[in-house]
Amino acid sequence: MSVRVPKYRLHKATGQALVEIRGRRTYLGKYDSPSSHERYRQIIAEFMSATLASAPTPQKSVKPLQVDELILLYFQFAKSYYVKDDEPTNEIVAIRAALRRLRAMYGSTPVSEFGPKAFKLVRESLIQERLSRKYVNDSMARVARMFRWAVAEELIAPVVFQALGSVPGLRKGRTNAKETAPIGPVSDVIVEATLPFLPDVVADMVRLQRLTGMRPAEVCILRPGDIDRSGEIWTYRPSRHKTEHAGKDRTIAFGPKAQEILLRYLARPGEMHCFRPCDSERRRRSLRHAARQTPLSCGNKPAIETNSRSKRPPGECYSPASYRRAIHRACDKAFPHPVFHQRREPTLTDAERLELAEWARSVRWAPNQLRHSAATEIRRRFGLEAAQVILGHSAANVTQIYAERDSRLAVTIATAIG
Repeated sequence: MSVRVPKYRLHKATGQALVEIRGRRTYLGKYDSPSSHERYRQIIAEFMSATLASAPTPQKSVKPLQVDELILLYFQFAKSYYVKDDEPTNEIVAIRAALRRLRAMYGSTPVSEFGPKAFKLVRESLIQERLSRKYVNDSMARVARMFRWAVAEELIAPVVFQALGSVPGLRKGRTNAKETAPIGPVSDVIVEATLPFLPDVVADMVRLQRLTGMRPAEVCILRPGDIDRSGEIWTYRPSRHKTEHAGKDRTIAFGPKAQEILLRYLARPGEMHCFRPCDSERRRRSLRHAARQTPLSCGNKPAIETNSRSKRPPGECYSPASYRRAIHRACDKAFPHPVFHQRREPTLTDAERLELAEWARSVRWAPNQLRHSAATEIRRRFGLEAAQVILGHSAANVTQIYAERDSRLAVTIATAIG
């Protein structure tokens, strides 16, 4: 039976949280307070228990649950579970992608008949698409998680999930699945060569991230109100961060160089983001206007509105994806292909397009590589523990993934002992 889970909502007039069940509102206390969330979970648990208890017992003649029906039930649950600040998280996108192939191949199959062989065939179809081993393992783990949820909801027999658990994940060197190259640091020389081609706002984001080792998302959501400027060293507590769900705290320190960058972005309301695409676009238009030689009387007026043909206006906050795309565009300008850079894409052959795409992959770098660069430098200068603290890792082995072993120490030793 499909059950719609009532949402946790805000009553704007009173600032209270509420949940509405069958037309009856129950107020939960101050919105987003721990007690209101706890009360909400209690009410939902009681509601689901009562709903399931009142559901008619399925008869043997009822059509068995199919895979596509289970997918719909699970996705309905996931949309209410994987939510943060009333917005769906990226996990929803990943779940949708993982279940899409399962539904295409086995949607009409009874769940009780979906076993390890079918599970491995779905996995093999992902491998044939040249998707990475890690991506395939993550996708299939999400599929298995759906079956585990179904067992907990008493929708399927436990033996179905237990059978899928017998299939081991793909191991490195034991599969044809593609291996992705590990992400490493980006050279400061390459970063410096890219900066002139970045919008000023994005260039400052890059400089700040390189100094502090922040995650890309932590740079994007930075607001003046999140920064404590009472001490000589400023501290920043992101409103959201990667390990928040695990109860981890995250504090980022801003030294003199970082503070110098930030000063240009602090004269604004505390809740407004420091780095905004709309500010970057406004400055770009202003510079274009200043560079034009057409007199004001002949139509050379600064643009106020964005192009009505644009799909969407510049936003109030960069996302990690838009931040990355801005860097990639700058890389394409900073390191153009020696032959094709002056030709328009429609004039290229398929082979030339492939060559150009391969060139772009070789010269582009991503913002998370700045975190690796900072980790490597901090580890070299101050040790692994210092890098662990700066990056916000609870385990040193995670930090070692980011902080590549610097070869300079080996060179120094080799020089000393021959």
